[in-house]
Amino acid sequence: MGRGTERRNTVTTTVLDEVVAARAPWSTVVAAGDVLTIIDLKGNQAVDTLLYSAADTAVRYSAQATVAAQSNLFLRTGTVLRAEDGSALMTIVEDEVGNHDTIGGACSQESNTLRYGHHTKHQHACVENFLLEGAKWGLGKRDLVSNINFYMNVPVDADGTLGIVDGLSAPGKKIKLRAEVDTLVLVSNCPQINNPCNGFDPTPVRMTVESA
Repeated sequence: MGRGTERRNTVTTTVLDEVVAARAPWSTVVAAGDVLTIIDLKGNQAVDTLLYSAADTAVRYSAQATVAAQSNLFLRTGTVLRAEDGSALMTIVEDEVGNHDTIGGACSQESNTLRYGHHTKHQHACVENFLLEGAKWGLGKRDLVSNINFYMNVPVDADGTLGIVDGLSAPGKKIKLRAEVDTLVLVSNCPQINNPCNGFDPTPVRMTVESA
């Protein structure tokens, strides 16, 4: 090594390593400083996500604050995921896809019926997943806000029209998020089969948490 340089080796410990089944909900608290990695095992799987301060779940992810702070609709490396008051919850520290949606929202039984027909009313959806998993943490319907859709491709046309099209991910692609505070992460591994967000075939994803 040259004079004045220093080599630092960072040793990390895996504190969680779980596979979330296709269509299933999932949650955990990521301690401040720890890194959550979401791995798209099969490719083209949308991962709907909500974030809350573990210390006070009234402090929660805000799409509006996040978009306004970075002056960009899409999430990528360097994006700080913020609460309504502008405080940081998590930061995207590594991203192999480079484009994630924060305005498309979560599918629900009601929206499925409206968009795809009454024959879809029985289909389980992301809102239902959020309610089931959120109940474990004392959260209810009033606690649900506009969510992040990791790996979901939602282009915006010049006239403001949104689309849901084939994803940009591929098998094994990953995104890493560092917790800036102890953060409750609530996930619906999207069950949607009526549009291309999952390639019409929901698949598992892998979640790991590493502590430096």
